[in-house]
Amino acid sequence: MVKVLVIGDSCVDEYIYCTASRFCPDAPVPILKPESYVCTEGMAGNVADNLRALGVEVDLISNANQIKKTRYVDERTNHMFIRIDEGEDDIFPIAKKTLENINWNQYDAIIISDYCKGFLTEDEISYISNQHINTFLDTKKSIGNWASNINFIKINEVESDHNKTFLEDNYDMFKEKVISTLGSKGARYKHYYFPVDKVDVRDTSGAGDTFMAGLVYAYITRTHGFSMDKRIHKAIEFANECSTQIVQKKGTAKINLKELNNEI
Repeated sequence: MVKVLVIGDSCVDEYIYCTASRFCPDAPVPILKPESYVCTEGMAGNVADNLRALGVEVDLISNANQIKKTRYVDERTNHMFIRIDEGEDDIFPIAKKTLENINWNQYDAIIISDYCKGFLTEDEISYISNQHINTFLDTKKSIGNWASNINFIKINEVESDHNKTFLEDNYDMFKEKVISTLGSKGARYKHYYFPVDKVDVRDTSGAGDTFMAGLVYAYITRTHGFSMDKRIHKAIEFANECSTQIVQKKGTAKINLKELNNEI
């Protein structure tokens, strides 16, 4: 069985689905009546859960103190009224000894899911990238030379704009590493664009985590025999399909492999 190590910040995603039939007389806000509750793993935990849904054996190394994101959502329209985040100030960095004691050779790939909550520093990410031949990074940090040994780096449109100057100045170093997700427009790798089908989007929560899980799964299990460029192209196409499935569902959903048109 394929085995992947996921390292990074995790959280609990709590969804409180409500109905709202009237406004508060004291302030211009709706009065919410909770109807149902859903709790799932988020961030690095969501990446790990989606890999497991694809049949991958996963080890997760993450923060001991839990971050919690609570969303109050309209049950009918899926409109989010408010999100409350707790615990972000209580995250301690990963212990150096923890990294030194990892048997890296037992894994087929390493995913670094860095939401920049304090669990991983740039130096630690650089250290991890030097331990394995297949390292994948999803980070909220500004990309720098510390990421030069990462195999592939996933960023979204906002992060792409934020890192534009650095990536242009260091084009030769990073041109074959960066994959940009573009929301409803799909994804971009180098000068190639990978479109997605138009669907009714219900919730984009966790779509980036799902993309990363699908990308790594396809890259290490379904693309052997292809050229290096073709491998990542096929993996991106599969990752697009995974995230497209997820945005049609409520909350931080998990990949259903049987529902995918997953021929590669």
